[in-house]
Amino acid sequence: MSYSPRLRQLIEALRCLPGVGPKSAQRMAFYLLERDRTGAAHLARSIDGALEGVHRCRDCRMFSDQPLCEFCRSPRRDRSRICVVEGPADVLAVEQGTDYRGLYFVLQGHISPIDGIGPEELGLDRLAERLSDGVQEVIIATGSTVEGEATAHYIGEMGRARDIAVTRIAQGVPMGGELEYVDGGTLAHALAGRRPL
Repeated sequence: MSYSPRLRQLIEALRCLPGVGPKSAQRMAFYLLERDRTGAAHLARSIDGALEGVHRCRDCRMFSDQPLCEFCRSPRRDRSRICVVEGPADVLAVEQGTDYRGLYFVLQGHISPIDGIGPEELGLDRLAERLSDGVQEVIIATGSTVEGEATAHYIGEMGRARDIAVTRIAQGVPMGGELEYVDGGTLAHALAGRRPL
């Protein structure tokens, strides 16, 4: 079946979303055009507004519509600690799931030479500047992938070179998890990272 050029363009545009394949994109496009044109117009305006007005915070690289995000502006945050995360969603996960009240640094990815992503693309020069500003601890909260571990190692070296305490979030067996259901890699990592009780 052949779609009109504009409909085909809309379907292809929707496919840029994670987890959206051709059928899902087609379903979304048809829904927006058939049943919710008002919602579609609102969605288009919201995307346009976000693209125009949302940028990276100049200090931590979190998304913000002001030069400094709400975390960096807040006088209540502990400025002696910086938690380094891979993406903006990680900031929200830490905020919602913990009582951490320090600052953040959002990498917007991880070191991946195969994808052409090095320290420069992650803004690690800006992180180095921030580490020279009274920071006493860097908490590394990157993923446990090979790239996440390489990124953690690189940032750890940056912190140690400045005599800053470097910590890594614990990884391994989830709370309430049973060992028989945990994969071998996770279990090995948890065992290697054990601490005194």
